[in-house]
Amino acid sequence: MAIIKVIEVLANSEKSWEDATKNAVKQASKSVKNIKSAYIVDQSVVVREDEVTEFRVNLKISFEVK
Repeated sequence: MAIIKVIEVLANSEKSWEDATKNAVKQASKSVKNIKSAYIVDQSVVVREDEVTEFRVNLKISFEVK
């Protein structure tokens, strides 16, 4: 039986939500091993002077505890 743990991570990108998601998983993998999935809980953007300047994601990352 596998034990799966879930952590919540916030990340951002100036390019896209997809890039923000990749950044989150990449950063989390530096300290968390055996990542199995990521679930996007929420997305938002920062707007400055009528332009989108930053994409933000809130993720739940699941990983197997060994």
